[in-house]
Amino acid sequence: MAEENIREFDVIVIGAGAVGENVADRVVRGGLTAAIVEAELVGGECSYWACIPSKALLRPGTALHTAQSVPGASDSITKVLDAEPVLKYRDYFTNKWQDDGAVQWLVDTGIELIRGRARITGPREVQVDGKDGNSYSLKAHHAVVVATGSTPLIPKIDGLRNVPYWTTRGATSAQQIPKRFIVLGGGVASVELAQAFARLGSSVSIVARGRLLSAFPEEAANLVAAGLRADGVDLHLGTDTTLVEYNPDHAFSVTLGDGTVLNSDQLLVATGRRPALDNLGLENVGLDAEEGKALRLTTDSSGLVEGAASDGTSGLWLYAAGDAAGSVFLTHQGKYEARATGDAIVARANGTLHGTPKPWSALAKTADEYAIPSVVFTDPEVASVGPNLKQALQKGINASSVELPINVSGSQLHSENYEGWAQLVVDEDRKVVVGATFAGPGVAELLHGATIAIVGEVPLDRLWHAVPSFPTISEVWLRLLEKYGL
Repeated sequence: MAEENIREFDVIVIGAGAVGENVADRVVRGGLTAAIVEAELVGGECSYWACIPSKALLRPGTALHTAQSVPGASDSITKVLDAEPVLKYRDYFTNKWQDDGAVQWLVDTGIELIRGRARITGPREVQVDGKDGNSYSLKAHHAVVVATGSTPLIPKIDGLRNVPYWTTRGATSAQQIPKRFIVLGGGVASVELAQAFARLGSSVSIVARGRLLSAFPEEAANLVAAGLRADGVDLHLGTDTTLVEYNPDHAFSVTLGDGTVLNSDQLLVATGRRPALDNLGLENVGLDAEEGKALRLTTDSSGLVEGAASDGTSGLWLYAAGDAAGSVFLTHQGKYEARATGDAIVARANGTLHGTPKPWSALAKTADEYAIPSVVFTDPEVASVGPNLKQALQKGINASSVELPINVSGSQLHSENYEGWAQLVVDEDRKVVVGATFAGPGVAELLHGATIAIVGEVPLDRLWHAVPSFPTISEVWLRLLEKYGL
């Protein structure tokens, strides 16, 4: 019979991905005890099946293409990309899907790891079905944090659920490169993995209901589309998928809304993600987490659920961070939320925080409202932070924008026939930048400067004195401000 162990901690974190690790780290730094519950690998989706492996698959192709685009270097480049060493490079960064290093970090940090599936059974109470066969009853003195990440959102397409399609996990952990590859979806994961597999030798098709990268300005998305086409990717945009079939020859057939039939050896479904909140027992504490909905417990990095625990104590105790909170599906922003959440828990435990944290304080996640940086790591890249012009106007900001092609000495030296595009969105009432988008090879490294300008609310007349180094692509900042009228 499985043994039941009752354990008490100050904080219980459900989910040992990057977000859960950061919450637990912050509360332990603050002098509290923490347990973290994880049913899979410590380190989570980003480390093993998302950010890290996808970038490891993309980087060799980008580096090769960059060298091929630079006169002098291109004369020395004779090879095409070899898939086998690229997959080994990816395996290195995922530690071959072993989490021993991440587990050791928990030990060194003083965080207790309990491997198993957690279920909230009451206020501050969590039951864990341990992978060791034991059942664990956990009690938190201060807080329970849901940091369970997200899971793929699978569309309702006839036949899809009956075929062995890949989600992003299958693609980022692939051990062989399919000759023919179909990607359903036009978002970030879709375009990144489509380009990675195209450069590794697949004949790739993308099928999307709308345009590519609909969350980004169309000018930027068009540059990515051109880059994909240059790599031989076949784009089927603005069309539905009506039927998916799988035949005995291990091939997929995908029927589009216009009757076109595409055939492939592998199918990737990358049509979005939803918070992973199934079977967490939220109903036991009065929460109704509908399928696909976020656990919106946190509006300012603080909990929203208050109630009496079995020991008679009461107060804010249930928190959510990262994808589970549902506001931003980005690892770096989830880690930012985690740091604020952990610090807020410590402050409440110490009696130094009452009510809502002040905006822009260390206990608040204010940047979620103003400056969420995001990069599409295709070639060319797209880097964006803050709202685009349309989004800014919808928020009621008296906004204008300035746009231009990226054509400076730094871009010309970067690669032959460099093509790029940049946009700044300006709040005309405050004369500060509120949004920025850059598209082109190597523009990801431009983004943090824009993020700082937005978070710091740097006035344009002061920003004018931030002189970009020459010759760098950052010189586009000078050209944008000149076009604005400075």
